[in-house]
Amino acid sequence: MSILFGHYVADEGAIEVFGAPLPPGNPKAALAAGVGMVHQHFTLADNLSVLDNVMMGTEPLWRPVSQRAAARARLLDVAQRFGLPVQPDAKIGSLSVGERQRVEILKALYRGARILILDEPTAVLTPQESEALFATLAQMVAQGLSVIFISHKLGEVLRVSHRVAVLRGGKLVAQARTADTTQAQLALWMVGHAVEAPQRRPAKSVGDAVCVLDHVSTAAGKDGGQDRLREVSLTLRAGEITAIAGVSGNGQVALAELLSGTRRAVSGTAQLMGRALPPSPARLVQRGVARIPEDRHAVGVVGDLPVWENAVSERLRSPVFSRWSFFVKRAAARLHARRIEKAFDVRGAGLMAPARSLSGGNMQKLILGRALLAPEQPEAAKGDDNKKYPTRAPRLIVAHQPTWGLDIGAVAYVQQQLIAARDAGAAVLVISDDLDEVLTLGDRVAVMHGGHLGEARPAAAWTREAIGLAMAGATATQRTGAPS
Repeated sequence: MSILFGHYVADEGAIEVFGAPLPPGNPKAALAAGVGMVHQHFTLADNLSVLDNVMMGTEPLWRPVSQRAAARARLLDVAQRFGLPVQPDAKIGSLSVGERQRVEILKALYRGARILILDEPTAVLTPQESEALFATLAQMVAQGLSVIFISHKLGEVLRVSHRVAVLRGGKLVAQARTADTTQAQLALWMVGHAVEAPQRRPAKSVGDAVCVLDHVSTAAGKDGGQDRLREVSLTLRAGEITAIAGVSGNGQVALAELLSGTRRAVSGTAQLMGRALPPSPARLVQRGVARIPEDRHAVGVVGDLPVWENAVSERLRSPVFSRWSFFVKRAAARLHARRIEKAFDVRGAGLMAPARSLSGGNMQKLILGRALLAPEQPEAAKGDDNKKYPTRAPRLIVAHQPTWGLDIGAVAYVQQQLIAARDAGAAVLVISDDLDEVLTLGDRVAVMHGGHLGEARPAAAWTREAIGLAMAGATATQRTGAPS
């Protein structure tokens, strides 16, 4: 899609749009040819109005007076024609995520797009907003637009498309009419072999509380954004998966960072196994917390370091892997890295290769192995000093978007490992924008909105519609219709 829109230049081949060659590496030429793009992460100026965002870049710099009246009339005409109602004077910062996506689509249509490319368009939408988007896309197609819908959610692909194409390893491996295929067939094409999705099963036995948050609030993150916690209360128990749903940006990052030791609470209390939660990643690892971060590339691994160093990086001060906390026991570290490689099927160029050379799925398997597989401790290394660096399996696992960007085979593998960790007695927190994942993994499910966390209730007590309403900020009364 980046080549088609002119962000990248292809090494080989050519592109034609409506019978005419498309100049490479030229987004302006792509726009002029009728190609419009809606990125997964919106490119809008929050402090400007809807009209300002739509007009941006459409008028020559030498024009002395902006033709805002004509632009407003054109915007409203496009919005009415495609069923995308909008308030031209509303500030982007005041809009919901679904409304912002509507503005992104209008930006492309305002410029005369005849081919609209949508990259993971439902990743930031509630189920109700997704259904509204699907209705809009059907209306666009009925009016003659071509839509390229990029998604790893197979149910949505079958729901909205007429034809489907499957890419694997940079190659086009299959094309078919949607009516002639199934989710199982699409999964087979995507992965290259049959995929057995994890089946939902209840927790075997739920143990004592491992982590307790009581009316915890945090400040905003370092980027100054609004992702923060507001009087959040939550209990995570051994042998149970608690899943957090919500539209991205509603406090999930703050919750993951708090439990990973990279953000402090400004009020309330947070306890881990009966003691105060330390605001220190190293101390949390020592006390049995394993983290699977949202951004595997920027936070999960150090890309330029070899695979084996990344495999032991969070336990490097353990006497199993270092002597006097200064000298690395390379043989022991590489032995443990090989155990991770074998147990979690990490495939790549080998332990000495830089971690950035791994595919997304294999990088996530490396992070999983580092988090879940306890190192084997030789008898000679056992002693009082090791009480500070326990080698047992983790007591608490914080998994933030654990399957983001993975193919369906890697998704199934990661989910199976989290279920296995739960069955081994760990308390597991899964934070995900994927509602299917939340309902597949969660023994209890809670929803975040605006930094607030609702009650964690058994997964069977939720419907997709109720979760969607909670993600949009509806109260319990509004979700159930019951009197307050």
